This record gives sequence, structure tokens and C-alpha cells, in this order.
Amino acid sequence: MSQGSAQAPARQAQIRTATWGSCLLAFSCLLTYWLTTEVLTLAYSAPRADDELGGLWAVLATVFVVRQSYEQSLAAALSRMSATLVSFALCLVYLAFLPFHPWALALLIGLSVITVTLIGRPQDATTAAITTAVVMIVAEVSPHDAWRQPILRLADTVIGVIVGLAAAWTGLRAIRHRAPGARRDEQSVVRKPSG
Repeated sequence: MSQGSAQAPARQAQIRTATWGSCLLAFSCLLTYWLTTEVLTLAYSAPRADDELGGLWAVLATVFVVRQSYEQSLAAALSRMSATLVSFALCLVYLAFLPFHPWALALLIGLSVITVTLIGRPQDATTAAITTAVVMIVAEVSPHDAWRQPILRLADTVIGVIVGLAAAWTGLRAIRHRAPGARRDEQSVVRKPSG
């Protein structure tokens, strides 16, 4: 038996796992988008562009959370939520009293980075900075009731994280069910974690 034919079953299993993971992530993103743009919008009234931005933000949270293992997905969810909560608090306090200003954008990005670092989560600094930038710039684009932006982005993130965790849990169960005896840490749901 040649080495190529011996590797064929392993390659086929890898292709099946990658296909399953890709389909799972795609469906999860669709579900997240629908929940955010159609269901969440029943709870509040906002312009359609805000709803679409919420859908984008929630889908990004889902993609961010789905990782190789449920433990990695849980760690990514914690990272995403801690960064979002810091950004939420800083932006809400600012936008409740003052409008967008470029200097405020820079100041709040800096504050979000130092805050997550000082609470012992320096790995969340980039996510906190990105979240703060998005919230503040959206507040510039939609200045009416800008204080709502941090609340809306927090809700979007929660939806994306919950769907992402559910997808990771479901995906790992399905993969283990299809490949009994496979070690959990060797299973790939969708992709390798970035960074």
C-alpha cells in the first residue's frame, strides 16, 4: 500500500470535518444575523441602517467565538464579552453627556485599552479598542440618541456570542458522534484561532 493511499482516509476525514465546520459557521452566522436584524428589532425602534450594523456586529461576534474546541470558544467568548463590557461602560458614560468628538474617540480607545490591561486581561486590549472605535464612530454617523449605541452593540455582541457558543458545542458533539474515540482537542470545528 502506498503512502498516498494510506493518507487518503485521513484527508477525507479532514475534508468532512472542514465542510461540516464551514456549514455550521455559515448557518450560525445566518441565524445570528436574523436574530439581530429581525427579532431584536422588535424590542426597539431604530433606523434600518442601525439594524444592519447590529447584524454585522453580531455576526462578527459569532465568527470570533467559534474555535477549534469548546474550551477555546468559551475563552474567546469571555474575551469578547469582557472587552465589550469595558467599551460599553466607557462609551455609555461619555455619550450620555457629550456628543462624538475625534479627541473623545482617541481618549476612549486609550482608556479601554488601559482598563482591560489593568483588570488583568491585556489580551482583550485590541478587541476593546475596536469595539470602542465602532461605537463612537457609529455615534458620529447616527448622532440622534447616540447614548443608545453602546447598549445596542452590547445586545448584538451577546446574541453573537451565545449563537457562537451554541454552534461550537453543537459542532463538537456532532464531530465526536461521527468519530467515536476521537480526542476532543484534536477536533477542528471551523478554523484555527487567530493571533
